[in-house]
Amino acid sequence: MATVIAAGARPKARVGRTKLYMGLALMITAIVFAGFSPSFYGTFVQGASHPWIIHVHAAVYVGWLALLIAQATLAARGQIAVHRKVGNFGVAYGALVWVLGLIVAVAMPVINVHSGAWSTERAETFLAVPLGDMVLFGSFFGAAIAYRGKPDIHKRLIVLAAVAVMFAAIGRAFTAAGMLVGDPAAFPGRLPRLALWYSPVLVAMAHDLVTKRRIHPVYWI
Repeated sequence: MATVIAAGARPKARVGRTKLYMGLALMITAIVFAGFSPSFYGTFVQGASHPWIIHVHAAVYVGWLALLIAQATLAARGQIAVHRKVGNFGVAYGALVWVLGLIVAVAMPVINVHSGAWSTERAETFLAVPLGDMVLFGSFFGAAIAYRGKPDIHKRLIVLAAVAVMFAAIGRAFTAAGMLVGDPAAFPGRLPRLALWYSPVLVAMAHDLVTKRRIHPVYWI
């Protein structure tokens, strides 16, 4: 999410524009916590039991969200040198997020089938979703690393990578909303879920359209 600024310069217009990405990072974090809070983060606080790998995965993912906010904030404040130094750590951390995501994508269906909670058919159906998320995240994050020297592309790819791994939280959010009204299946359909999932990207596209009179080609991916 870096924005290249000449040494010693800190144009107000450029810094103002990068505040969008701080807002997007906060938006993504809010959606994720709203989705996972009833089914995981909330039960974790209450002492519910989860396999240890799930706890590790959740902790690392929280760290990813914190890193996302920190990097966006550094860029918004024009602290680009610090942003780049933290980014070197972020490359390794993003790789950790990806590896753990792959492990949990396989572990969850195995754990649930062995416990009798899921059928084999449900496990097979589930497996495609997190593996697909990891393909998206890995592709966008890898491209963001490759384009670190081109901030306009890099920061948008980071947004797409962050959105890619929101999907599980989106499903949990709709299930939780259904439980609140007494019917877990009260909010069916893919369109509302896709709209919430893509909402940070749609906000970013709208911002481009208003400020630049065109949507950056990266978002059309």
